[in-house]
Amino acid sequence: MQTIQISEAVAKIPDGASLMIGGFMAVGSPGRIIDELVRQGKRGLTVIANDTAMPGVGIGKLIHARLVSKAIVSHIGLNPETQQQMIAGELQVELVPQGTLIERIRAGGYGLGGILTATGVGTLVEEGKQKVTVGGKDYLVEPALHADFALVNAFLADYLGNLAYALTARNFNPVIAMAADTVIVDADNIVPVGVISPDHVMTPSSIVDYLIAQE
Repeated sequence: MQTIQISEAVAKIPDGASLMIGGFMAVGSPGRIIDELVRQGKRGLTVIANDTAMPGVGIGKLIHARLVSKAIVSHIGLNPETQQQMIAGELQVELVPQGTLIERIRAGGYGLGGILTATGVGTLVEEGKQKVTVGGKDYLVEPALHADFALVNAFLADYLGNLAYALTARNFNPVIAMAADTVIVDADNIVPVGVISPDHVMTPSSIVDYLIAQE
């Protein structure tokens, strides 16, 4: 694990990269990293996240700046800019049921090829997808999701890169940290080793590649 400045961390992300971004309606999203992505003007991004937040908030800033070419999310209902870009053909949106989305990410993190889910069977969702029968019940085969980078927000990080999360900010962050080639963390607080009890470490340092230095 390496501690680096935020500008240096974001400079490692090329145009066209796939990004998993933690948060639920921007709660638990790495705001400073998102702002730096906008400042550096990274383009053609694929964003895998729960949602695209709202205009001017969280991932919504990337949408507003038109830096995202594809979004794999569970909903876009609170961001009219996402809807407008999708309708105009400027942004490809893959809508995935929330439980299916997080399990596909989890599968990517654990090296699985995908998951079986009954969600969507018998609906438009199953079009073009493989279906299997297990125990007399039909399931859709949903492929695992993996990304080039996971952009994680933690409440606490120690100097080694062990992470702990606060309340609902725990949502997607620990799972996406397992499912990307490179993990970049923006922590609210960086503390000495030992402050975080081993029982409270949710993401171990061995998974973290870069920790953003506090300003």
